[in-house]
Amino acid sequence: MFHRFAASCAALCLSVACAGPAFAGDSAMTSMNMPDARFGGSVSTAAPRLPTTLSLVVAGGCPTDFKTTTLVGVLAGSNANAEVAGLTKQFGAPTVKQFITTFDFVIADTLRLVKENNIVLPAAPVPDPKDGKALSAALYNAGVDGTTGTYNVEYMLDNLVSHPLHVQIMKDIDAKYGVAADANYHIALLQVMKDLKAAYAL
Repeated sequence: MFHRFAASCAALCLSVACAGPAFAGDSAMTSMNMPDARFGGSVSTAAPRLPTTLSLVVAGGCPTDFKTTTLVGVLAGSNANAEVAGLTKQFGAPTVKQFITTFDFVIADTLRLVKENNIVLPAAPVPDPKDGKALSAALYNAGVDGTTGTYNVEYMLDNLVSHPLHVQIMKDIDAKYGVAADANYHIALLQVMKDLKAAYAL
């Protein structure tokens, strides 16, 4: 299944137009433990928005060549260099470098867990991975709690991969880079999403 997904993604990187199997459920995800949000905010128990997740992966270069810098280039467009410069000024170069490294790891770890849990992924990304504004809007909306109307980066990550998978990924970050790197990843990602919201008036 994973190899089929990788092949589909490679084709999408060239044409961004193909069809495939729909999401078949998240029973493997919901079988994991579901602790509260580590860094605060609400927990989402909804089924993950896998077409948006796939769009994010494709925008970053597909699973075999995903790069956070490529994704930021798509999301921020002409503001990409300014965004990286702003993050560097705010957090410092070492933290930004670790954020990029951690984000790259998160995607690889997510795809590993998808394969191990036999999760069926859609072959068609939604929105268009080439449309930075549409993808930014989809990601931001995934982080808005329908009950409170507030945005939270952990809520967004829950809705992209499911809360149980998000929790497992955080544990894997801890094991590889440490809890501080995990916290910095969430904080820097929150800033990126705030910047995209402001840039596109989301």
